[in-house]
Amino acid sequence: MRSIISFVLLLIITWGISLSLDRIPFGESKTHVGDYYIEKGREETGASNVVTSVVVNYRGFDTLGEVTVLFVAAIGLSAVLYTRRKKQKGEVEPASLVLTTGCRFLFPLILLFGAYIFIHGHLTPGGGFQGGAIIASAFLLVYMGCRGRRISETGSKTVESLSGLIFLVVGLIGLAVGGRYFLFNFLPKGELNSLFSAGIIPIIYIAIGCKVGSELGGIIDRLVEESG
Repeated sequence: MRSIISFVLLLIITWGISLSLDRIPFGESKTHVGDYYIEKGREETGASNVVTSVVVNYRGFDTLGEVTVLFVAAIGLSAVLYTRRKKQKGEVEPASLVLTTGCRFLFPLILLFGAYIFIHGHLTPGGGFQGGAIIASAFLLVYMGCRGRRISETGSKTVESLSGLIFLVVGLIGLAVGGRYFLFNFLPKGELNSLFSAGIIPIIYIAIGCKVGSELGGIIDRLVEESG
């Protein structure tokens, strides 16, 4: 009986998909939204990276939601691991001299590279999420290579809170000054393809990069603490 029902449902789904495909105008542009972003994105936002102009400017409120989802996930993981926290921990076996030295040498370089990614997000491919993930990988390297070392929980939470606050404040200032929408680009656009351009977009990307890096770093810290 279940097989018959499953087969009937499969036929209905297939029939619905076939009707939908017949009505989709493949090869035709009906919304013109993408064309508008491509044609007007650089002029209106001052960012040479069109993807950045869409993510941070045109749909910046959606990006705020994505950052909030990551924040909620970090809180959820902390709550789950807190209930399973071990009272006694064994001694951490020290890493070799080569591994420790390499870790200390690469750590600042990875941080610098991550900062470069989100600072130049309005000019080149990359941005706050990518740069923040690279920064988090630097802390992962510390836990793997420099065993026994941990990031400051207070410092991580401070950076995370300030970054989120900057995001909200900049968005509210744009709403108050522009009077049009949240994250209105109220700063001068500057010269295209220059570092100091694109108005508020570099500020938002720096805030996102620091927030994502601190949140992912905190998640790594809690996971390492749980497995320690």
